[in-house]
Amino acid sequence: MDPDRARELLAAERRRIELELGRLERQGRGDEEDDFDEGDQATDLYQDERDESRATDLREQLEAVERAEQRLAAGTFGRSVESGQPIPDDRLEALPTAELTVEEERARGR
Repeated sequence: MDPDRARELLAAERRRIELELGRLERQGRGDEEDDFDEGDQATDLYQDERDESRATDLREQLEAVERAEQRLAAGTFGRSVESGQPIPDDRLEALPTAELTVEEERARGR
């Protein structure tokens, strides 16, 4: 894959993740209501846990972007971190943080 295209894809992925993380953080700082309702509290707890799980997933995705950026800088972007085999451009277009070929990922059971 062309390095400029890879940079473009990774920058777009970084922006998407950072925007969603920012939205979750703003949402989490919402005003607390003074009225106590057990039903609302249960719903809020569920939403908080769901948001935290999503934030954890997004932070992991951001780490994957950072690893991909490091591979790009090192000249190894687009190659499997496991075997060194090329990762097809179509896969990188769909998942710019891909670290493995499809076959390697299947073998790992992901």
